[in-house]
Amino acid sequence: MLRKLACFVMGIILTLCLSGWGPFDWFFTKPIVPPKGSETWVENEIETIHSQAKNINVEVLKLGLVAYINAKHQGVSEKDLLTIIDYSKPSIQRRLWVIDLKNGKVLFNTWVSHGKNSGTIHATSFSNKPGSLKSSIGVFKTMSDPYMGANGYSLRLVGLENGFNDKALQRYIVFHGAWYAHPDVIRKHGYLGRSWGCPAVRLDTVRPLINTIKDNSLVVVYYPDRKWINHSTFLAG
Repeated sequence: MLRKLACFVMGIILTLCLSGWGPFDWFFTKPIVPPKGSETWVENEIETIHSQAKNINVEVLKLGLVAYINAKHQGVSEKDLLTIIDYSKPSIQRRLWVIDLKNGKVLFNTWVSHGKNSGTIHATSFSNKPGSLKSSIGVFKTMSDPYMGANGYSLRLVGLENGFNDKALQRYIVFHGAWYAHPDVIRKHGYLGRSWGCPAVRLDTVRPLINTIKDNSLVVVYYPDRKWINHSTFLAG
């Protein structure tokens, strides 16, 4: 009889615990999700993303996440997507990542070109000037509608930083595909082919990549330029 009574009482207690009721709530502490944009959230995202993409520089990733948070606060982009291009890496390496921050997934990690006049293997010179044939650095957002241009399926970029990339539309800086953005070119020539300033990717990647990042998602094009890093409103904080 006492055993049945004890089992009955324990059953009631277990039910109350599972329901999270009052004094029994401490038995089943729910995991605390850090608020988006907090230092803990940034640290968690870095750990999650780096576990999937070991070739991403964690300091560059952190800057990208800070830019994403500030862009959200400024109402620039509402999408939980972040594209990072790291031009401190040579063109022989996969230096573009597209990250789904909602689900903690690295969607793309691929090769990307830099401008013809920015350098050969390494991009070291950047410009916002039309006709420079150089890449631009800084924070961009993608346009909504892809189009068929001279380089096929393409997506325009809007530069968000005065003096660094705000002439991107005027310069026709777009994501597009190119035969010279294929690793076969690296094996043949020792470096990836170069564009006129556009971030070109391999032809079999461009359509799914563009369809993923279109419609006001954030793109951070990184280079350790102190003037940009110190003056960008997206990197503060």
